Amino acid sequence: MLYFSTTEEAMMIPIETLLLFLATTIVVVISPGPAAIVVTGEAASNGFKKSFSVILGIAIANVVFFALSATGIAALIIASNVLFTAIKWIGVAYLLYLGFGAIMGSAGPLTISPSRREVASYHKTFIRGFILEASNPKALLYFSAILPQFIDISRPVLPQFAMLCFITLIIDLCCYSLYAYLGNKSNKVAISPFIIKSINRTAGGLLIFAGVKMATVERQ
Repeated sequence: MLYFSTTEEAMMIPIETLLLFLATTIVVVISPGPAAIVVTGEAASNGFKKSFSVILGIAIANVVFFALSATGIAALIIASNVLFTAIKWIGVAYLLYLGFGAIMGSAGPLTISPSRREVASYHKTFIRGFILEASNPKALLYFSAILPQFIDISRPVLPQFAMLCFITLIIDLCCYSLYAYLGNKSNKVAISPFIIKSINRTAGGLLIFAGVKMATVERQ
């Protein structure tokens, strides 16, 4: 059997398992969701460079989830009804805030208009991305329930977690950068105020829908 390895004994993962992990993670990340909407909107409003700090915040939040899963803390959080519920409702509230802000605000957080950009520091946009992902209970469930399926407990566990974490980090950066690229391209095209408002309202509606769906997520 073929194995991917960086040393003779450590970080040995069957190539078929690695390919399955790659395919699964790419599908999960590339699927349109709240993070993709926010990244696209940030790039459309403030350019690709500013949106990358949002992407980095999302990616680092997933690194934290990896660490929690590797140490077993993620499983403890899911087992705790209070902690899991708190994380879930923080995420719901944040998505609803973004959604209603996009619909009702004169500009909105997802404004696609080069002449009306919101000036925000890089650390604030980073925090925005981090909170968005860190308060997503679906991400918590994914890393605690699905991720362990790709780990071979007969081999050193932490090196495997480190490898899969690095792969996920690269996938996050690449996939969300694609959304940012598309968003950045949109602000170079003349768009009527009506279209801008429609895009904001549509994006806001999708964020609200995601928040409502998040509210139905239960512990497993």
